[in-house]
Amino acid sequence: MEQKVIVITGASSGFGKATAAMLADKGHCVYGLCRREMQDTQIRYRQCDVRDREQVTAVVAAIIAAEGHIDVLINNAGMGIGGALELATAEEIDLQMGTNFMGCVNLCQAVLPYMRLQCSGKIINLSSIGGLMGLPYQGFYSASKFAIEGFTEALAAEVTRFGIRVCMVEPGDFATGFTGSRKNSQATMDDPDYGPIFRNSLAIIEKEENGGLQPEVLARRIVKLVEMKNPPLRNVVANLEQWLSTVIKRILTGNQMVSILRDYYKS
Repeated sequence: MEQKVIVITGASSGFGKATAAMLADKGHCVYGLCRREMQDTQIRYRQCDVRDREQVTAVVAAIIAAEGHIDVLINNAGMGIGGALELATAEEIDLQMGTNFMGCVNLCQAVLPYMRLQCSGKIINLSSIGGLMGLPYQGFYSASKFAIEGFTEALAAEVTRFGIRVCMVEPGDFATGFTGSRKNSQATMDDPDYGPIFRNSLAIIEKEENGGLQPEVLARRIVKLVEMKNPPLRNVVANLEQWLSTVIKRILTGNQMVSILRDYYKS
């Protein structure tokens, strides 16, 4: 297979690291973007905070200067904040939306001018099953992923004429460092109304995540999307139960789905 120049964000752990390693093993030139400094014999790590537009623009320009082109962008960087929507602080909301959504936007806007010039390219955005249904006590995480869903669908309609293919991946629960790095709202923990319910829901969330699929499962799907000429816009990667929940949501009324989510997460 022809070697591609691939940029992947959030490449220091979890999905990003597994995907970057798998693509590098296949002979691709892989640039891994992450906030901390890292070194690897196969992956060309570059320090970059996806929320910083100037930093993103500079890193992308440096990769273009070194390689001459970027064939694939994989927007994987993300994080989660748990807590009641009512009690989320402005700082928590900015961090959640800035990392998951605006980070994706910043990379797309930096890479697209070069892809348009070369009349080719592929963008793969990481959404989530949480971008298909609003998850209680993960509301702003879901909001960030819903935003990626709408952004990606609109972007695909706009740039296909330039030879650029756009798609997204919607993972269910996976056993990664995401669980341990989740930031939980202290205000929610301390609240007499929300606190006990949130702790019960969080226990369910963490149990599902820790018992989830291995990141290599998702990495293999992303590698397939990289190799496909015209990948499907949406790609759910989850266990059978979670995959079925996305199908059921298209059939049930909104009230019915909210009731199921309330019962499942004990909210």
